[in-house]
Amino acid sequence: MTVIHNPVLRGFNPDASMLRVGDDYYIATSTFEWFPGVQIHHSRDLVNWRVVSRPLSSSSLLDLRGVPSSGGIWAPALTYDNGTYYLMITTVMGRRGVFKDLHNYLLTASDITGPWTEPLYLNSSGFDPFLFHDDDGSKWLLNMRWDFRKGKNRFGGVVMQQFSPESGTLTGPVHTIATGTSIGVTEGPFMFKRNGWYYLLLAEGGTGWNHAATLARSRNIEGPYEYDPEYPLMTTVDAPDHPLQKAGHGAVVETQNGEWYLSYICARPLPGRRLSPLGRETGLARVEWTEDGWLRLAGGGKAPKLITDAPDLPPHPFPEYPETDHFDEGELGVSYFTLRVPAADEWLSLSERPGFLRLRGRESMYSWFKQSMVARRLAHFSCEAETCVEFEPEHFNQMAGLTLYYDESDHFYLRISRDEERGKHVALVTTRLGQYDEPDGAVVSVEGWARCYLKVSIDFDRVQFLCSPDGEGWQAVGPVLDLGQLSDEYEGKLGFTGTFVGLCAQDLSGTMKHADFDYFKYAGRDTE
Repeated sequence: MTVIHNPVLRGFNPDASMLRVGDDYYIATSTFEWFPGVQIHHSRDLVNWRVVSRPLSSSSLLDLRGVPSSGGIWAPALTYDNGTYYLMITTVMGRRGVFKDLHNYLLTASDITGPWTEPLYLNSSGFDPFLFHDDDGSKWLLNMRWDFRKGKNRFGGVVMQQFSPESGTLTGPVHTIATGTSIGVTEGPFMFKRNGWYYLLLAEGGTGWNHAATLARSRNIEGPYEYDPEYPLMTTVDAPDHPLQKAGHGAVVETQNGEWYLSYICARPLPGRRLSPLGRETGLARVEWTEDGWLRLAGGGKAPKLITDAPDLPPHPFPEYPETDHFDEGELGVSYFTLRVPAADEWLSLSERPGFLRLRGRESMYSWFKQSMVARRLAHFSCEAETCVEFEPEHFNQMAGLTLYYDESDHFYLRISRDEERGKHVALVTTRLGQYDEPDGAVVSVEGWARCYLKVSIDFDRVQFLCSPDGEGWQAVGPVLDLGQLSDEYEGKLGFTGTFVGLCAQDLSGTMKHADFDYFKYAGRDTE
């Protein structure tokens, strides 16, 4: 029997919103401060997935300049009605203190690959918006409501208001339809209808170790909603050693054959540590209906399974992406993201020197505005990433190289530069909790090297950077670093993304000195 291996979307791919249209299945996931905004993945068998659309792909659709780390695009919700795809997004512009400066928008398309409409502003009362299409043609916007007031529950319940497609506005009264169970921190509403019941699937417990998915239902869309007496539907709160932690925030689909599946968030911690540098990932669980109309995980229990039975659908594999990108195409592949800004001719070119990625140096690794970075998700605990750079810096303000990046406060950087004492050199620099450092001895002279080969080797916690003049004889640069630092939870950090590995360039003098990258190789090894 064909099986599903979880997670199905590996590396930072949270807030899975799942949808079936005919024989096609889609999952939309959050992208936060990374550009383009929103990833939509496609499958026909729930086993094999590929990215099919990234809707927010231009600066006219999405402006993330100045957005804080772990801000940006939160929890997209993908729905479909009468030939139209609907995508709800939250753009979080600020998250300081008790406040959330955010805005909810709606985009539509007649084809999943686009083009998508300009975002239509709807409200700003809270995040996790979801658009429900009722049988009578009415449409309802649900979102959690954020309450910043002293002494109040910040997660102030799930609210609902009718949406008018004709006017493009919300209309009528705002209804509070759910305040959650004893688990608390109620968010992430997903509504569906079955046998005359309105079902409300909720995320509870926060997105960390207490995360859960809870089901409620009502005969009336406005409520009152009763909660599953055996809530939650899914959680790992009582299973601290389970390999898939932080399970919750779900959506459900019914297959063509009447089988039901739940998409959910999960995270794989480093062995023996409560740190998840790969970020929150997406898994799938088979679920079954009880006689009295509640969902249960197939096989029982509350925890997700590493391996679950696949639906009775024809296999539909996709071609594998090659390990090495030689930058021979006219645009970046779908594995790559840029930081807050789109890939633009101003700072990135794949045509000025065919077969190379040219990056023009701009602002520092700490910037929330104009970084020149191209990166992809880290998706394996055991992997290597490698590149070859041609770069002739003139002074210490010009740098280029290979980075493992969580955010401006936590990252590792193997960069080429030049100064008056060391000449042209490769050096490892680190930032931990916002503190910049240059580890003692983490420097290799590369004076006279026309090409610098750079590599990072990862074996669970252990991170080692290396360099070479020819790509064959490798020399370690700097100490072994701790991958655990690049985690949401590190030292009490409250982040929501995951580790990226990529290429970047800086020119802090403002002359935009360029670096040419000949290739980028990412080779992951499954360890399960």
